[in-house]
Amino acid sequence: MKDTANETKTAIVTVKDLSKTFSNESVQQHVLKNLNLTICRGDFTVIMGNSGSGKSTLLYTLSGMDRPTLGTVTYHVNGKNEEISKYSNDALARFRRDHAGFVFQQNYLNDSMSALDNVMVCGLLKGGDRKALAERARKLLAQVEIEERDQRKFPTQLSGGQQQRVAVVRGVINEPEILYADEPTGALNSQNTENVLNILTDLNDAGQSIVMVTHTIKAAERGNRILYLADGVITSEIDLGPYAGDYRDENNPNLATAKERHAKLKSFLQEMGW
Repeated sequence: MKDTANETKTAIVTVKDLSKTFSNESVQQHVLKNLNLTICRGDFTVIMGNSGSGKSTLLYTLSGMDRPTLGTVTYHVNGKNEEISKYSNDALARFRRDHAGFVFQQNYLNDSMSALDNVMVCGLLKGGDRKALAERARKLLAQVEIEERDQRKFPTQLSGGQQQRVAVVRGVINEPEILYADEPTGALNSQNTENVLNILTDLNDAGQSIVMVTHTIKAAERGNRILYLADGVITSEIDLGPYAGDYRDENNPNLATAKERHAKLKSFLQEMGW
């Protein structure tokens, strides 16, 4: 399959001839099939597809949380090409810690730690000054409307939306090169979904590279690049351009409103048989 990158952008992750097979006794399941893909720096890339198409497997393989059966995953960071698919488990864990952030549908917060400590523990694993880290964590939590009194609460004392916002902050506390999100709004109500999507959009507007798996149009239309996965193969993609909400940008008449993006994406997905 031809590489689907926008050639005018700078690559942050390159995947070559990527395949992933799961074996169960005599049965083999080929989940990803000979993929070639480039993720570009600063993009909000969304992976869509029907259930069982391999979306989460692709996300985990891109991020280094899982290893490919065949092919390579290469990061372009600090002026170097890091082929992480060849790394040892320890080296891979260090690379993820230093370069990647994660947000999942289930927030996986530690119930025995406060919201603030859940964020800080990830930063402390990377090292650095504890006082400076605490200041950054408090500032980020405040930006996602987790007030100081709530920062001291345990996750079970917070709402589902608050917990997911804490999880987003935990994902970016180490200033990752790229943020991976696997169905980050799947367990949230409509208002909390909007809040989390706004946070991700703001992060992307500030330059954060994001790769997100989702099964909803509402979440997907926040991305600028939509990849459609079917039976382990990227069958097509669409460029929605930057997200501008409900407002028309007079300086950029080609920028679609949310309503126009929704219609364009819905039409694309219908063509894909979604």
